[in-house]
Amino acid sequence: MIFTHQHKVLKSLSTIAITLALIACKPKDEAPAHGGMQMPTPEVTVQEINPQSVDVSMEYTGQIAGIRDAEVRARVTGVLLRRNYVEGAVVKAGQSLFTIDPAPYQAALARAEADIASAEAKHAQAMRDVERLKPLIEAKAISQKDYDDSVSSEQISAAAVKSAQAQMSDARRNLGYTAVAAPISGVTGRIQVTEGSLVSGPDVLLTTITQTSPIYATASVSDNDQLRLNKDVEAKQLQLPKDGKFDVSVKLADGTVYPHSGKVNFSDIRLNPSTGTSEVRAALPNEDGILRPGQFVRVTLSGAKRLNALLVPQRAVLEGPQGKFVYVVDVQSKAQPRPVEVGDWSGDQWVVNKGLQAGDKVIVDGVVKIGPGAPVKITETLKASAEKTAASAAQP
Repeated sequence: MIFTHQHKVLKSLSTIAITLALIACKPKDEAPAHGGMQMPTPEVTVQEINPQSVDVSMEYTGQIAGIRDAEVRARVTGVLLRRNYVEGAVVKAGQSLFTIDPAPYQAALARAEADIASAEAKHAQAMRDVERLKPLIEAKAISQKDYDDSVSSEQISAAAVKSAQAQMSDARRNLGYTAVAAPISGVTGRIQVTEGSLVSGPDVLLTTITQTSPIYATASVSDNDQLRLNKDVEAKQLQLPKDGKFDVSVKLADGTVYPHSGKVNFSDIRLNPSTGTSEVRAALPNEDGILRPGQFVRVTLSGAKRLNALLVPQRAVLEGPQGKFVYVVDVQSKAQPRPVEVGDWSGDQWVVNKGLQAGDKVIVDGVVKIGPGAPVKITETLKASAEKTAASAAQP
């Protein structure tokens, strides 16, 4: 019995020794994982961060406005006889739009003409009297008072002629005002007064005219955006176009881009206290009449450049409990999370303000297969992948 027990113990020890020897001889890189199967190192695509200058575009809510808006008002009182244009039509400057009853003003002009004829006759008579009395005063046949009275009468009659001429000019001008003309060229608005109505003068609005070619596109820039831009310019991180002449393009309500563009021609220094914004304005061609006053659009300002910008594709930026972050490959080929602060978009990339440095390798593709500290294998850079895709697309 003792011999049998010793034999079992020796057999168990031999089995343990053989097992340990086999384990010792097994290569380290073949250590079992996940049920005895080794998991391959995740393959990732990276983008090496390099500072570069990028174009900057800023989009704001905007509105279309006529380059000139004029109110059409009568300068005289009277009954509106007729309208001489088609409502909503395009009119030229000086074109007759309305006719006010001219009869009272024609009568006033006739009276003024009669008054001037009377004044001129009296003046002629006074001049003749002076001429008759001149040799008599020289001969001292009349008193100096009589001659002075005659001269004064001639001067008074001359003044009366000028007064009558002024009244006639005023009457003729008022008669001309009965034909209400367009002050500018443009598109007429809705008529405010119908024929037969009594127009009491300039206090009554008849219609409006808006010049729509070219036409203004205005945008409202918030005070926060303006301060941020100024800060970036002072830090030499942003370069604005010369004299603030941004290129301006417009996107319509249906998402289409208006085919014509312009440049900023006015930036208001004043801040609207109600909205906290300042106005930026550009003139755009509008010969086809697509843009209409009052229309809401999206206004894009371009022409600025961000200097030494660090860019990463949007898909590389992840959202975590502490905010946005990216995975960076360290010197040990391991994925390490890196918190980042992003700014504007540039195409399909984020501008990274904080968190990255030149030379960092940011994981772009393959982030779903990794975690913090996971070993990774870089297969190619994003630039090489894009070049390969472009070459494949170029092949027939």
